[in-house]
Amino acid sequence: MARDYAADINEPVAQQIVNNVGIWVDREVKPVASEYEHADEFPEPLLKGMSEMGLFGIKIPEAYGGLDLSFECYAGVCMELARGWMSLAGIINTHVLVGYAISEYGTPEQKAKYLPKLVEPEIRCALTITEPDAGSDAQAIKTTAVRDGDDYIINGQKMWVTNGHRAGVYLAMTKTDPTASPRHKGITAFLVDAGTPGFTPGRRLEKLGYKGVETTELTFDDCRVPATQVLGGNEGSGFQHIMSALEVGRINVAARGVGVAQAAFDDSIRYAQQREAFGKPIFEHQAQQLRLAEMITKIRAARLLTLDAARKKDSGVRSDLDAGIAKLYATEIAQECVLDAMRIHGGVGYSKELPLERYYRDAPLMVIAEGTSDIQKTVIARGIVRDYPI
Repeated sequence: MARDYAADINEPVAQQIVNNVGIWVDREVKPVASEYEHADEFPEPLLKGMSEMGLFGIKIPEAYGGLDLSFECYAGVCMELARGWMSLAGIINTHVLVGYAISEYGTPEQKAKYLPKLVEPEIRCALTITEPDAGSDAQAIKTTAVRDGDDYIINGQKMWVTNGHRAGVYLAMTKTDPTASPRHKGITAFLVDAGTPGFTPGRRLEKLGYKGVETTELTFDDCRVPATQVLGGNEGSGFQHIMSALEVGRINVAARGVGVAQAAFDDSIRYAQQREAFGKPIFEHQAQQLRLAEMITKIRAARLLTLDAARKKDSGVRSDLDAGIAKLYATEIAQECVLDAMRIHGGVGYSKELPLERYYRDAPLMVIAEGTSDIQKTVIARGIVRDYPI
């Protein structure tokens, strides 16, 4: 690695773990990432390496066999994974997010049932919120869950589900009271096991980037789920539980933005010192110096914002504002840095011979995932009003 990417992390143990992940990324991921990505192939050998490092259990409590490390450490790990290949940080995202929701809000029985299985992992997790007619407005979902004795009957369709074909448990947002006002009080989250009758993973959706990890539709058709599978055991709390878990997801996506931007910068600073134009390396031309200086400044700011949001989450207080700021800034600058990197590389950056074209296709996903940039601005604005009352 060109520099110590973990230097901004406060915890010595977390620094060491992030450094180890970075070494693994340089050795095992970067040489093969483009091959997997161009083939749109699920990278089983790389997931084995992630599992051996304990990354799937990074936020699972020690009582259930996990590492129970900080969100600061998790953010640093995701930056390193994304620096190698953004899809790896996406594969781990919903796993950690759902595991956090179970750890934080699950009943004792739900924790005992699932958390030990998430460490190795024996099973992986998926999150289902988005629907054909409900994206940014999550409270507009139409998937319903109707009580029937000791069970609920779920009907509806979900879209854009990461790990949709490979998960063992799905955290599904449903409406148990479509007439509730405000709407969020009628939303309940269920833990739905793969293979439950009436629950079917659908077609795999083709994407511009974010390859290697499947993104699918899901269908609930009179799917009977025991009432014991309501996350936390109580109706009407699902929206709050999932929004809290999405703070974890937004830290992950912000970290992905930092990682992709860092990869683009690393490639660019090397290329600028090697490629000559008009008799000297292009780095000696002021236009490229200014461009690279702006890139590294944005990346450093995004890194610090993301780690700050992770520390806020570690403190146990509400962190939607901090996560929103980090996610907004880090993902927007990722797009900017990747485009600047392509300008520095010129025509060769547009070819598939270099990973830059992969960064260019991956970057737009992050300004959409876990809430678009406009949604983040709304979250930030609401937080400002909350923190600065008249």
